[in-house]
Amino acid sequence: MKVLAKEHSLLSTTWNGSAWSIAANATYGSWRAIGNLQLSSTYFDLAGMSMEEKTLFFEAAAVQDLVTPKATGAAPGDSVLILDLMTTSSLTDAQVANYAAFGNFAQPTSTLEFSETVYARIRTFVITQDQGALSYMVMSTDNQTGSLMPTASDRIYSYRLVVPASVGMSGLIVYPARHILDARVKEEPDHQYIMRLKRAYDLQQSYDED
Repeated sequence: MKVLAKEHSLLSTTWNGSAWSIAANATYGSWRAIGNLQLSSTYFDLAGMSMEEKTLFFEAAAVQDLVTPKATGAAPGDSVLILDLMTTSSLTDAQVANYAAFGNFAQPTSTLEFSETVYARIRTFVITQDQGALSYMVMSTDNQTGSLMPTASDRIYSYRLVVPASVGMSGLIVYPARHILDARVKEEPDHQYIMRLKRAYDLQQSYDED
């Protein structure tokens, strides 16, 4: 059994009344802006497994984080959506943003198949009327999907997307998170492995950015 982990760093972003901008600090270097959205991306390197002609069978997946997001100048109605996504195929920034809206459920709008989605978790956090001016947000929804399908791919892509919506908040901190995969490496019969390897190769022909 292998426990694989990838981390996404803290995000600090500010609202100037018309746009969100990421704090200019090297600590937040894994984040980049997609319009008013923020995205962090990395990948699990499984090249050693593929060289040994092994298949990865997922047992479980999870997201670990420290605390709920913190808003500055919070007002009731402020919210943020956080997407944590692990896939067997690479996605463009626009495709990750599209997944946050449609997931695998709205073909042909969706650009990622269910079988390619190892795990996805989408949560929304809000400032409610009861909280008043408290800075830490309350989770209002928590949805999960994913196939945990075996793969012979040499990479699993890991994305974290933040979609803030401001009523009154002037700043937002999203704390670090860790993507976890619990998996077993096994040998398959040659025919099954070759077919799975072909599938992984076909997926790698799509857009890929390190």
